[in-house]
Amino acid sequence: MAVTIALFQVPSSSFQTRRLNFKPAIIRTCRSSVTSCCDSSNGREPEKGVKGVEKLLEEKRRAELSARIASGEFTIERSGFISSLRSGLSNLGAPTGILEFLSKWTDTLGDYPKIPEAKGAISAIRSEAFFIPLYELYLTYGGIFRLTFGPKSFLIVSDPSIAKHILRDNSKAYSKGILAEILEFVMGKGLIPADGEIWRVRRRAIVPALHQKYVAAMISLFGRATDRLCEKLDAAASDGEDVEMESLFSRLTLDIIGKAVFNYDFDSLTNDTGIVEAVYTVLREAEDRSVQPIPFWEIPIWKDISPKQKKVNAALKLINEILDDLIVICKRMVEEEELQFHEEYMNEQDPSILHFLLASGDDVSSKQLRDDLMTMLIAGHETSAAVLTWTFYLLSQEPSVMSKLQNEVDSVLGDRFPTIEDMKKLKYTTRVINESLRLYPQPPVLIRRSLDDDMLGKYPIKRGEDIFISIWNLHRSPKHWEDADKFNPERWPLDGPNPTETNQSFR
Repeated sequence: MAVTIALFQVPSSSFQTRRLNFKPAIIRTCRSSVTSCCDSSNGREPEKGVKGVEKLLEEKRRAELSARIASGEFTIERSGFISSLRSGLSNLGAPTGILEFLSKWTDTLGDYPKIPEAKGAISAIRSEAFFIPLYELYLTYGGIFRLTFGPKSFLIVSDPSIAKHILRDNSKAYSKGILAEILEFVMGKGLIPADGEIWRVRRRAIVPALHQKYVAAMISLFGRATDRLCEKLDAAASDGEDVEMESLFSRLTLDIIGKAVFNYDFDSLTNDTGIVEAVYTVLREAEDRSVQPIPFWEIPIWKDISPKQKKVNAALKLINEILDDLIVICKRMVEEEELQFHEEYMNEQDPSILHFLLASGDDVSSKQLRDDLMTMLIAGHETSAAVLTWTFYLLSQEPSVMSKLQNEVDSVLGDRFPTIEDMKKLKYTTRVINESLRLYPQPPVLIRRSLDDDMLGKYPIKRGEDIFISIWNLHRSPKHWEDADKFNPERWPLDGPNPTETNQSFR
């Protein structure tokens, strides 16, 4: 899942208001957002007392939840009937022959161990992000367990080998499930919600657009867009104005995605236009739908009488009209140019992915193309903004890491914009982002649904199981990482390969 939906956002209760030194500005976290407080007095001393109290409160809350889980409050006792019978007869001293017969019968009937099960009420976790209690439950129940809320249940996977089985070894036996259902109204059959052959066909069409010449052009675009953000921050610092970095990073990535994907200038860092508001209206609706127990938006008359649904539909209509217009304009440009398409084709006036796809002769409907563009727009900018936000938050906590990063950037870039050649030299900067993504993965949970009966580790599962693969748990597991909760970019050698699912064994 590349969209962070509301169930999986960082909890507001975990990070209370704090002020920390951050040159040239002070960074503070206020609830779940990270805010840059530009201070004309060159910063103030961190409020260590507030930080200490807040840490104690967090540790107390975690300890209370851990104690409740360890007490068995959420546990549902389940075991196979045959296994229970065999165990009981063994305790009564039944003859060995009878026990051996039952063992063979058990193997024939497939009396497998039952998946550990936890139960609870949604109200018990509404005060924080879903993946926080999932971590506490994981420490008690292990790498796979069933979480039940009333009539609905989910399998929670935090085991690397099971995650690898679902995502790679037997991926054709799993669909996007709930994720596709939540996002269908906005992304249709785009890359994220799409399954099977549609996903494979669209991926094969889109990936070639990300060739080296395109990436080089995009790095230049990143530099220019970031420079506009820096000018905005410098002005705020001069005026002693507080700015919300989460919002600014989101606007920055929206501007970049607009130009990179379909050559549209949102200019959201400067203006609050209708299209910008429409994008956020649609994104908030996707988040809201993820936590609604009843899909009331599917009721035919509801979309016509609900003010909220009217606003969402109007926002979708506006975005789709703009995307349709951009597709028409780009098609016209492709028809008029003297096209010599090749592997690293790129139009200098319009280097967008949309232009590449149309120039390549991609045989696809305008609807499918629009779904792909919408997916990249919505998913691409929101996740990228979250990575930037949490990376800056982590840097604000570790001045020594910040200093090393600044020294490397100053040494490699000086005062100029980066180029594609510079990326290979920014090794420590890359490790900072790697470690930020480990601690705050985007997304923290992947969603799948089983299409067939299967075996997950030693447990059999049935067709139609909804599965949450907790990337958060995999990335913070004390079984797999030393000092799992510590921000340490140097846990990977600077000259080693970038950490991936393969070389990190799906941890």
